[in-house]
Amino acid sequence: MIEFVLREADLVGVRFAISPLNELTLSLRVLRDPGRYPLHLPWSRRLADLRPELDLGVLGALINPRGWTPDFLSPRPDTPFTRLDDEFDRILATPPRVVRRDLTAIHGTPPAVADGRRAPERIVAALRGYWEAALSPHWERMRSVLEGDVVHRGRVLAQAGLGAMLDGLSERVSFQSPVLRVRIHGAPPRRVDVAGSGMTLLPSLFALHTAVPVDPAGPPLLIYAARGTGTLWETHRPRSAAALAGVLGQVRADLLDALGEPASSTELARRTGVTTSAVNQHLRALRAAGLLVAHRHGRHVLYGRSELGEALRLAAAR
Repeated sequence: MIEFVLREADLVGVRFAISPLNELTLSLRVLRDPGRYPLHLPWSRRLADLRPELDLGVLGALINPRGWTPDFLSPRPDTPFTRLDDEFDRILATPPRVVRRDLTAIHGTPPAVADGRRAPERIVAALRGYWEAALSPHWERMRSVLEGDVVHRGRVLAQAGLGAMLDGLSERVSFQSPVLRVRIHGAPPRRVDVAGSGMTLLPSLFALHTAVPVDPAGPPLLIYAARGTGTLWETHRPRSAAALAGVLGQVRADLLDALGEPASSTELARRTGVTTSAVNQHLRALRAAGLLVAHRHGRHVLYGRSELGEALRLAAAR
């Protein structure tokens, strides 16, 4: 059991962040063992064709058989919305001795990539090539799902309080003030006094359960499995109940039905096969009728069903 003792200032300082580097690093789990990640099967099939383009020697050294990755690849984000280039710069600034230490911590012995002053540069070059080939084409879609998760957690926090929100992150997470407990199989137990530095929560599309820094002295950071991962690679167009389509029209009914998780207009356009400009028009109409609510998350607006919209959808389904 890993325990984080949260003081009053830490409870106030609990915050969410989205990190492209975190997703890039954790996606190595799918590259290593695609069979454990059936939700990502459509993507892992495409990934198989990309393998000749990737530096698999370096990438493979960044993850161990248990799926653990070195701490220097999961720095605590400075802002809720980090840029990948800024995160790469942090890796490049990592002292080679830290790279070697962190890789040794997950492998037991240092792999060849850990040797030499240029280790950070080799690692960033391999990760950058992997990002461009495998994740960059899908990042807007991925970010939309991650932002939808954060909006959902914020709603739970506002309606039910911090304890309910933390308890709902995972079946392996529990909170009894002032202690946040995380069960991670095989991780040595430890108790960390957060001591006023706050707690950062990172949703991930590639986490099956939870993850924390390997180093007990690492920053207070908890990675958890994001909601909505199952929708990430959907390609079929949703079809709503005929009764609902009869009232709203097929496109607006499909949009209302698709918003079980908050999503942006761009993501909804991809799911429904309707242009983004048309989707925006329909969303404005549904929101004006009180069937949707909108949440701004950084530069993006995410839409979700209101209580009235949920009630209407359920009534039509019956």
